[in-house]
Amino acid sequence: MDRRDFLKTTTAAAALTHTSQVLPAEPSSARQSNLIRTENARPGTSFQLTRMRPDDAKSYRSSVIEGYCSRQSVKAGEPIDIFVSTKPASKFNIDIFRMGYYVGEGARLMTTLGPFLGKEQPIPELGQQRLRECRWQASTTLTIPPDWPSGVYLGRLTTLPNWDQGTESQEPYWQSYLVFIVKDDRPADILFQCSDNTWQAYNRWPVNESLYTDPRAAHAPGVSVSFDRPYGRYVQIFDHPLSMGSGEFLLWEYPLCYWLEKEGYDVTYSSNTDNLEPDNLARVKSMISVGHDEYWDLRQFNNVKQAIQNGLSVLWLSANDVYMVTPFTANASGDPNRRLTRETCYGEFREEEKDAYAKVLGPFENPGPDERDIIGARTVVPFNGGGDWTCAKPEHWLFEGTGMKQGDSIPGLVGWEFHGDPDTTRPGLDVVAEGPVWASGTRLGKYAATVFEGPKNNIVFNASTIFWSQGLSSPPGHIIPWSHYSRPHGPDARVQRITANALKRALI
Repeated sequence: MDRRDFLKTTTAAAALTHTSQVLPAEPSSARQSNLIRTENARPGTSFQLTRMRPDDAKSYRSSVIEGYCSRQSVKAGEPIDIFVSTKPASKFNIDIFRMGYYVGEGARLMTTLGPFLGKEQPIPELGQQRLRECRWQASTTLTIPPDWPSGVYLGRLTTLPNWDQGTESQEPYWQSYLVFIVKDDRPADILFQCSDNTWQAYNRWPVNESLYTDPRAAHAPGVSVSFDRPYGRYVQIFDHPLSMGSGEFLLWEYPLCYWLEKEGYDVTYSSNTDNLEPDNLARVKSMISVGHDEYWDLRQFNNVKQAIQNGLSVLWLSANDVYMVTPFTANASGDPNRRLTRETCYGEFREEEKDAYAKVLGPFENPGPDERDIIGARTVVPFNGGGDWTCAKPEHWLFEGTGMKQGDSIPGLVGWEFHGDPDTTRPGLDVVAEGPVWASGTRLGKYAATVFEGPKNNIVFNASTIFWSQGLSSPPGHIIPWSHYSRPHGPDARVQRITANALKRALI
């Protein structure tokens, strides 16, 4: 048996083994409070990229192998198309991982797809509103098995050496990721809302196309981006080779996912777009916004605001949240919610920014409501920098068991963006942490972490920092960020206890 036949045989055997392990699942609407504990008792495996090659030192893509999915999120039993391009044409495999704790490994290998014969797929021309939208041929379609739990799933794309001559080639293999979310509709304690709108807003694939690269101005309205393209390399505050194709999940969201699943919380996952449906919020006790959750459709805002009135607790373990109005629209094929278009900022607080941009763009209006209605504070100017997270109200229940006293600080936890200007007119709003933030080490700002109670004994906690999850865990492959001459220090027992206190109160 030559190498090609061996590969075909073992791949078929692996697929058969996977199929035989698919068990009948409970209906997705059933409560399964032990689902995450049971899932994380399964054996884990390494998911990391080993060999990743950008096109050049300044490129945001790896054209040797790259891909994307037809949907941001998908339920068990539903299909998702996977689109892959390889340059030059090459065989490749796709290893599908569910991200979690898994006894410290950080992921579980769910299946391997392939081998497939890849080909170079066309780069779309730059269209109206600076839109780049791929219309690639699907490499495969994956129907999500019924026993795959809700979670964030990475597909690790790996080229295969050329075995056409019957001998093993000396060519190296190359890798990148694609990412999708498996959702469900079961009742659960916690909804982990991925910030994938923001992943896409900053995605510069293939050349330099994001919501920030319009030559008129960095925040120019009327610019669009499409989910129908690969995620390129992370472009903001530091270089992270592991991120190629994974959006921003591994950088800002994975440490929270890893910690929640390690602790056995009853958590389910969704994309931003899933919260266009009010029922997605009505089935859970608490929603967590994580990392960098900047870009929202107005319908998301209205649904979360109403859900808080209905008793939903919200934990903003994130910052720069709900800052830009970006309505969803359909792609060229009519598939819904596959494009984002920047309109402008939320809130009337943006007057100083309006004046600056009006000089470039002409007068424009802020169509958004004040994000403090659902957060308690909001993005201020300067909106980035670094600082220590300093206790301002040690008697608050949030600090129970932490040992923190007035003025005690968690070094470097605030950054690289934050919230300030708390809504002091709201009855019962507490500022639980506050202090200075230095943009580029020179420009002074001030952050405020807040808590307020909803009408049905629910809470809204605003941690006021993108870096919050850095204090929860450091999963495999994680790199601690550094920005504005400041950095967090990694896992901290105080951050873990504050988060646990907030969840305990939110899940009453």
